Amino acid sequence: MTRKLALLDDYQDVARDVAAWNDLDGWEVHSFRRHLRGRELTAALTGFTAAVAMRERAAFDREVLERLPDLELLVTTGARNASIDIAAAADLGVTVCGTGSSPAAAPELTWALLMAAVRDIPGQQAALRAGRWQTGVGGELAGRTLGLFGLGKIGTRVAGYGRAFGMDVIAWSENLTAERAAAAGARRVGKRELFAESDVVAITTRLSERTRGIVGRAEIEALGPDGLLVNTSRAGIVDTDALLEALHDGGLGGAALDVFDVEPLPLGHPLLEAPRTLLTPHLGYVTREQYRVFYRDALEDVRAWTAGAPLRIVT
Repeated sequence: MTRKLALLDDYQDVARDVAAWNDLDGWEVHSFRRHLRGRELTAALTGFTAAVAMRERAAFDREVLERLPDLELLVTTGARNASIDIAAAADLGVTVCGTGSSPAAAPELTWALLMAAVRDIPGQQAALRAGRWQTGVGGELAGRTLGLFGLGKIGTRVAGYGRAFGMDVIAWSENLTAERAAAAGARRVGKRELFAESDVVAITTRLSERTRGIVGRAEIEALGPDGLLVNTSRAGIVDTDALLEALHDGGLGGAALDVFDVEPLPLGHPLLEAPRTLLTPHLGYVTREQYRVFYRDALEDVRAWTAGAPLRIVT
């Protein structure tokens, strides 16, 4: 019997090009380019045995999973996915597997946004294309202070970039020790100090119940009218209302954002009209190299599950 496999949220229509899905015996593979959610998602996946979810684009909560009685395998790209109710999947007999990932994609985008914002590259390109020459003055990174809100794998790489550009690097997270910070080339400071002393703060921690909304009005005010906030982690870490208020009243110098409370970001969202912003559509993990790892491992997961020996089970 032929089983059906869904490749979800394949926005760029590349999933079939980076892995040998045609060699997957006994499976009928379908790619979905348009984002689906809720009842639209469950209607589209009716009769499917397996699905590959691209990061956290599609939400598989208990309600959605209960509406998919034929679903037996759910693969998430990456090692974890906060949009999948793992406990509900276990209760319903759905195996959840993960994949490897590239360690370079997200840190490199963080640095790209930081540099583009500091030198106003998007604004200067737009002015040039409109026939105007040198309409603003950018800044330099050397001698400035980079604050890392979180110093895990991504933060450690960004710390290295900062040092290479001559920046003083400081960091904070709840359980960060001075020794761990020093090993990454940073100096540990308190949370308030991080925002007060930094010229640029990059959010490089994970979203959890502990970190949800942890960057609020007080932290943004401490960063100040000359400060830049870069967020390539998760939007929920930062209070969006406080961020918008600071951007509009001049309390924050600028924000470079790759993540949003609602994704895809809808037309009319207030961040699209906010001044001094550089926005990208959650590109942190969107690279050819990353997709090759994601879909290669996802294909391997499906084959292993089919053979009765699932790999990289997420619990």
